[in-house]
Amino acid sequence: MVQSSLKPLTLKEFLELPETKPASEYINGQIIQKNMPQGKHSILQGELTTLINRGLKPASIAWAFPELRCTYPSGSRSSVYGERSIVPDIAVFAYDRLPTDENGEVSNTFLIPPDWTIEILSPDQSQTRVTKNILHCLKYGTQMGWLIDPEDKSVFVYRPKQEIEIFDELEVILPVPNWAIDLQLTIKDLFGYLLK
Repeated sequence: MVQSSLKPLTLKEFLELPETKPASEYINGQIIQKNMPQGKHSILQGELTTLINRGLKPASIAWAFPELRCTYPSGSRSSVYGERSIVPDIAVFAYDRLPTDENGEVSNTFLIPPDWTIEILSPDQSQTRVTKNILHCLKYGTQMGWLIDPEDKSVFVYRPKQEIEIFDELEVILPVPNWAIDLQLTIKDLFGYLLK
């Protein structure tokens, strides 16, 4: 759902609004509410977040966060249309980039893009809008983006300044960022989580 008004809100005004469920994103001066996750989306999000954290967090390599707000520029910082605040389905941050507060704990506010952004397509969700968010992340430092399509049983892999790759063969190991190379996941493994 897109909310619009005569005068677009600034990013600062948007961030002062109460959080919504499902989350709303601020893109080019517009507030766009994400779709409510459904069964397949929720399963894949939960299982993949757990897999990444189990494989990378104990060795202080990276940490995966479900539905984490990431706020950072989209272009000119002087324009209301030049900033974004998005909520990837899974945002993965390398340990050395995790923002911390004055107590040394993980910060509540992330003003940087994730190192790896993962989106899971929901029924009736705009693939174009989700792809734009992934491309935006790549432009500002994200190393890899995944767009998972549960209905088509495929994963679109995005990397900076490279062609999009589509993975749909059951036994092929999905690419991950270099620092996550120990994660070995195939399409069969990923969509196997959906089996009862």
